[in-house]
Amino acid sequence: MKREPSLPDELTSSRGGLLSQPRAVWAVAFACIISFMGLGLVDPILPAIADQLHASKSQVSLLFTSYNAVTGVAMLITGVVSSRIGVKWTLLSGILLIIVFSFLGGTSDTVGALVGYRGGWGLGNALFIATALSAIVGLSTSGTAKAIILYEAALGLGIAVGPLLGGELGSISWRGPFYGVAVLMAIAFISITFMLPKMAKPKTRSSLSDPFKALGYPSLKTLAITAFLYNFGFFTLMAYSPYVMNLDEHGLGYVFFGWGLMLAITSVFVAPRLQRRFGSVPSMSVMLTLFAIDLLVMAVGTVMGSSTTVIVAVIVAGIFLGINNTLITTAVMEAAPVERSVASAAYSFVRFLGGALAPWLAGKLSEWFLPETPFYFGALMVLIGVVVLLVRRRHLRDIDAAITHH
Repeated sequence: MKREPSLPDELTSSRGGLLSQPRAVWAVAFACIISFMGLGLVDPILPAIADQLHASKSQVSLLFTSYNAVTGVAMLITGVVSSRIGVKWTLLSGILLIIVFSFLGGTSDTVGALVGYRGGWGLGNALFIATALSAIVGLSTSGTAKAIILYEAALGLGIAVGPLLGGELGSISWRGPFYGVAVLMAIAFISITFMLPKMAKPKTRSSLSDPFKALGYPSLKTLAITAFLYNFGFFTLMAYSPYVMNLDEHGLGYVFFGWGLMLAITSVFVAPRLQRRFGSVPSMSVMLTLFAIDLLVMAVGTVMGSSTTVIVAVIVAGIFLGINNTLITTAVMEAAPVERSVASAAYSFVRFLGGALAPWLAGKLSEWFLPETPFYFGALMVLIGVVVLLVRRRHLRDIDAAITHH
């Protein structure tokens, strides 16, 4: 399979800087920020939802599990959908689903209904984010690497601002953040409608089997397995750490804003330098190892009853995750000779399955054993991811040359 050059001609004429992008790229990036706000939006209100809906930690963590599980599985159909109705309509369909299900989430009276609506939200999220990444890469006039940095910056900014919004609206009512996302995504829907040009459909229609075939490439499989494992640490931080920081909605919002800010800054300014200086695999290995150590610090802080230790460790984790996210996403785009949308869908399918299991398991581990156990387990899974990356690094030896070429 060949990658589709489905770009309007006027958008392919130059290779500018990171910020020299067509309006269409900024429209998609803005929608990405709003979409990723949804990821961290619920962090500050998790304890409030547990309290007001009389739910356990593991039950509330299902908000992440249903969202990530549906997102992961739905990733398999994103290529099929976008190759038939086009990139623009796929993006708009995804946004529309997010608007509907985030609004319905705000009307929920039980945690079961809320978990179900988060699943519907995940379906819209899958259609949107898999297509958005390939759209930004395809529409950008700055090359693949800079386009991915822009995408990761939007991700970081969205994740940073999401908890702030969640904290502010959540202090009024836990339903507020859900209605807030519906309004913001409606704005994103309008901007995509008017600012994104019509893009040509791929000449070859994708099939449901394409993502599975793509995972047959050892390089893509290695990155997907690594992401699956490190997501146990990532979502332990996202879904469980709010319970051990002993902060209200505002406080949690500020902590995750700091975390997201670190993530955004390092993904844009630090990750490319490390990739050029040391290479992708060595840089990812070091960052993931440091993240595992950071999770152990959170465990120690929990044992000591030191909320400050956990808070600082959560914010610092943004540094390691921001760098790693950019490195691994960039590598995925060059890992296999398939269309980027297919590579993204295959990788995200595996990655989000880890994100589906991790939040629920973190809640259960804290109920079965000790409050610090989820952090120990998350650190262990991240370290196993490092081992996988190093053992299979021969499959990634050409990644840096491919990134430099593009």
